[in-house]
Amino acid sequence: MEPTSATVIDGLNLFGMLGTVLWHAIRIGAAMQAMPMIGGRGVPMRARLIITLALSGALSALLPTPPVAGVDAATVLTVVREFAVGIAIGTILRLAFEAGQFAGELVSQGMGLSFATMADPLSGASSPVLSQWFYLVFGLLFFAFDAHLALVRLLLDSYHALPLGTPIPDVQQFLSVVPTFFSGALQAGLLLALPVIVAMLAVNLAFGVLARAAPQLNPVQLGLPVALLVGLVLLMLLAREMQGPVERLFDQAFEAARAVTA
Repeated sequence: MEPTSATVIDGLNLFGMLGTVLWHAIRIGAAMQAMPMIGGRGVPMRARLIITLALSGALSALLPTPPVAGVDAATVLTVVREFAVGIAIGTILRLAFEAGQFAGELVSQGMGLSFATMADPLSGASSPVLSQWFYLVFGLLFFAFDAHLALVRLLLDSYHALPLGTPIPDVQQFLSVVPTFFSGALQAGLLLALPVIVAMLAVNLAFGVLARAAPQLNPVQLGLPVALLVGLVLLMLLAREMQGPVERLFDQAFEAARAVTA
């Protein structure tokens, strides 16, 4: 009788552990789905599921056991709240990457590369090649700064600040975090691309004046390759100076993500 009872107890413990992991997988899975680099269409769904369950299993061992859930309205509201918190955290970090893609679109218009597009793995739509370049640079810096470890810490702290089953303390602040950071992300993307935009504007103005002064030289045909060459040189110089602004943008993103559960 004793081995049988031990087996039953182990089975109950196993189901309890699975329930705990699934409860934590709601918030973590929603954040991973909205996250860049991980939540894009370039990552297979099974890989995202494995990452979500692995993080949920690891973090559930460090967090208190969630309350017993039943089939009632309180459980439904808890699930919706967990989805909302996870999506808000992932969306804020995704907006930081969108700032890089916005900078790439502005630079590509000045260089005349707006027609060169490719499939965006994040959204599945077409975007300029330079937007993809900025996206990849932001992704490399994200892992170089150990921001993926900071993300795990952020998810762990979110459960301490807002445990499972706890209502959101300030709904108005929760709803205003993402729009507030959106304006900051647009400003960061514009400031990142502004030096290249101004330089390319000067080059285009110079060729415009040359076209009016000496049209027989056909400067319009020379303007595109020269603008492309100057733009590539400026991007090479910009790549050496991107570490500081991108790091500050990620810091602002994590601060905004922490404000979601504050």
